Amino acid sequence: MDEKTEELRDIFEEVTGEETVTEKQEETPGTLAGEDDEEVAERLADVVARMREKYEFETDLSDAEYARVVRGYYEGEDDTDIADTLDVDRRDVVRARLDVHLVRDRDRDAPFELKELRRLLNADEDLGTGDLAEELDVSPSTVRRYRRVVETETEIRSVSARYQADFEDVLTDAGISHDMTSDIQEDGLQDATEGAEAESDMSL
Repeated sequence: MDEKTEELRDIFEEVTGEETVTEKQEETPGTLAGEDDEEVAERLADVVARMREKYEFETDLSDAEYARVVRGYYEGEDDTDIADTLDVDRRDVVRARLDVHLVRDRDRDAPFELKELRRLLNADEDLGTGDLAEELDVSPSTVRRYRRVVETETEIRSVSARYQADFEDVLTDAGISHDMTSDIQEDGLQDATEGAEAESDMSL
């Protein structure tokens, strides 16, 4: 067993509290628990590793821990639950989730129109946080938070939600509800389309 596999197994055992998968876990629909759980975790981590080669990640979490964030996201866990499982700060989970292009609806719940932030960034991508905060009448920390969301959605559009599709392929193969992953993918593509339309309007 190589080091990566051992790390994935350790995380699985820590999360489940068991060294082997029980019959009950094997029969539970809509989860990754099953005889191929370790393989699924490795495949998710492989997608994460490919993303890490292309993008600069904002946390020190390992590929295996990022894979656990992905798993939790698709299984309907909130960020606090995932953070408790990994024994990390919730903010690290949010950053990690955005690193791997997984955006929740509440991430977009800004105290201003995100399209206005997109417009400002499109007009001058070098505009500083302080200037953006003044333009939007919010705090610099609020600007940093939602700028990260906007940048993530831009990355998603630039690769046509490729990595989301890769995650969903792995999870569908593992028995996650096809309807669930389809809905998530459709939501992501809709957000991407709306963002692209907004940028197109700004360029007119």
